[in-house]
Amino acid sequence: MEILPKTLGTRPRLAVEVRAEGVVAARAEDATALLMGVARADLAEGAVAPGLKVGNIVDKTAVTAAVRRVLDAVAGTGRERSRDVTVVVPDSAVRVLFVDFDQLPSKAVEALPVVRFRLKKLLPFDADEAIVSYQVMSNEKNAVKLLAVAMPKAVLEEYEAVVLAAGYLPGAVLPSTLAALAGLDEVAAPVLVVNAGTAAVTTAIVQGEALLLHRSFDMTAGVSAPVTTVVPVVDRESTAQEWAQQEALGPDGWDRFDAEAAMQTSVVETAVMRERGIRADVREVAQAVSVAAAYFEDSLQRSPEQLLVAGTLGAESLAAMMEESGLEGLRVRELVDAGMIEVGAVTASVPRGWLAGVRGALRN
Repeated sequence: MEILPKTLGTRPRLAVEVRAEGVVAARAEDATALLMGVARADLAEGAVAPGLKVGNIVDKTAVTAAVRRVLDAVAGTGRERSRDVTVVVPDSAVRVLFVDFDQLPSKAVEALPVVRFRLKKLLPFDADEAIVSYQVMSNEKNAVKLLAVAMPKAVLEEYEAVVLAAGYLPGAVLPSTLAALAGLDEVAAPVLVVNAGTAAVTTAIVQGEALLLHRSFDMTAGVSAPVTTVVPVVDRESTAQEWAQQEALGPDGWDRFDAEAAMQTSVVETAVMRERGIRADVREVAQAVSVAAAYFEDSLQRSPEQLLVAGTLGAESLAAMMEESGLEGLRVRELVDAGMIEVGAVTASVPRGWLAGVRGALRN
């Protein structure tokens, strides 16, 4: 099972995203990813517990029923009905890593042992049981950069199992924020993106074809370390395609960057306010956006002008959070706009923020 397909053209025309708050599915007929059908099903609190350990799918019966319901609603009918699905999984269940080398063999069979050795110290879970995809992003003299996505095999199988039990075939699997970023139009101006819900918040910075920052924070595990991936040069289009073959890796362990990040954030109390429904902890979300905005300004010598929103919080709620936390000057808007959805395909019961991941997964 590949975490990402080798080419975007192999992506199924159906996509489903499983989040702690619920499940959403969409269908697009071609590479433009105009959404022809969308459906959403809420989940009871605790039915999905995203993370790097087995036990993500807590209530398999309920999650399977939700996946079946939303996919059946958008899959089409008769001979046109599709069963192949791109599955979008929570960022908290995946580790996105940026790794550089002085040199790396050009052939995958020769490069894999080198990558395996480096990743032994980077994965905070049993790397021997990891499914990993990686892509060499740039290869210059004495500087080889790659971006890797790693996921515990048993956790990946949990998400695959509910799709299979629902009567569909999981094809590609994408992390939520990387999927959402694939739906961005390429523009010269840099943009700041936030993907937030009750369980986690991820911030990213994209400029043209370059992904500059990917930073995830799990808000459910007490004091938690943010996982930051800083990518100086990466083509966004190829970030979502042509990942090299997967390999099980060596022993696990935290790298020093994650350790430093953990110490820096150890004073922050994490309290996800489930009683507020979709609204996550204001402090944590605001802090994540503030850190990303500061990195944006330091790296690009300019302040971000807008904040593009994916995830279940939605632009309106996030704007209120920013105002409540004293963060002003950012124009907050949805990553998915009305023009990306066929008239009549969506109702008020499926907010646009929920659609960012599946829409990006469907776009070539």
